[in-house]
Amino acid sequence: MNLKEKKAKFSIGDVVKHKHFDFRGVIYDVDFEFNNSEEWYQSIPKDVRPKKDQPFYHLLAENNEVTYEAYVSEQNLILDNSKKPVRHPLITEIFSEKRGSAYYKPSN
Repeated sequence: MNLKEKKAKFSIGDVVKHKHFDFRGVIYDVDFEFNNSEEWYQSIPKDVRPKKDQPFYHLLAENNEVTYEAYVSEQNLILDNSKKPVRHPLITEIFSEKRGSAYYKPSN
């Protein structure tokens, strides 16, 4: 039996932005492979639909107009090094502080 080691490129607390869409957010949870509904997956346009066998990240996300939660594949994220705070209202409920460009929970 060959167990492939699952490794995520990003960590909880990292601020990331989407490669193709204009939004950014802070990661608050990681699934090491796709763990959402098939209906959600099929709603992604085929030409940009990611593979399921990669980490997917739960984000407290924002764009210029609104804040929301997003579920994004690793292949579609890059680090956001702007150091600008994410203004999502749940940040203070999940994270205790911001250091540099990352957020910290009491557990990390």
